[in-house]
Amino acid sequence: MTGFDRDIAVEQMAPGRYRARLGPAWWIVAGPNGGYMAAVILRAIEATVGDPRRLPRSLTVHYTRRPEGEDVEIETTVERSGRSLSTVTARMLQGDRLIAHAVAALSLPRPGFELHHAELPKVASLADSKPRDPTPGAMKIAFHDQFDMRWAIPEAPWSGAETARAAAWMRLAEPRVADAALIATLADALPPAVFAVASEPSEIGHIPTIDLTVHFRAPLPPAGLGPEDHLLLNFTTRVVSDGFLEEDGEIWSPDGTLLAQSRQLAILA
Repeated sequence: MTGFDRDIAVEQMAPGRYRARLGPAWWIVAGPNGGYMAAVILRAIEATVGDPRRLPRSLTVHYTRRPEGEDVEIETTVERSGRSLSTVTARMLQGDRLIAHAVAALSLPRPGFELHHAELPKVASLADSKPRDPTPGAMKIAFHDQFDMRWAIPEAPWSGAETARAAAWMRLAEPRVADAALIATLADALPPAVFAVASEPSEIGHIPTIDLTVHFRAPLPPAGLGPEDHLLLNFTTRVVSDGFLEEDGEIWSPDGTLLAQSRQLAILA
């Protein structure tokens, strides 16, 4: 039981109703990290399905309000459960305030035709990647202390780069095998890719997530992957318009297996 496990734990109060505590270690600026919130919601969804053979395949979370405290409740509904696929919705609440709304698909394996054309991005190896030094003037965020992060590309936050990209080898600071909950957290764990094109922290500011979708593309935890192993995170942004931006992500195992794809819409606050 790691600190991460304790901080994503949910307690069942009644069928389809859970309570949880949003641990302060996972907060950024004025609220909890969106990927971490997705992991807490996913725990409630997995408990509702109650079948570990039905693995998370898709999770989308819309963030509607900033939490005003650590205690939350999660209400889940099984919208449909077929022979192999379960579709579940979830609502994270503080009193009568809706904090987040989610929909997830969990499924048994479906063996058959396979296609693997995705390629591991060109980045520095883990051995050649170093912890990123704090940027002068940047806000210190406790969330980042929960990870062992090794920056893997020349583009760094606030470096005035030509492309909006972020990539790093990452694992929890307290080693833990990667399951769906940790993958959901990692899908929102790097500094926003758009920070790379800025020259200083004050140029862009805070970027809250509007919605986050994670597609889980391989069985988790991956075979042969240990708690000490780092995963490669690679995120890009191509368009910032009318105060909104997208960020596309990939999460890879060291052997080149694509574990997850993500996309989020965020707002320039």
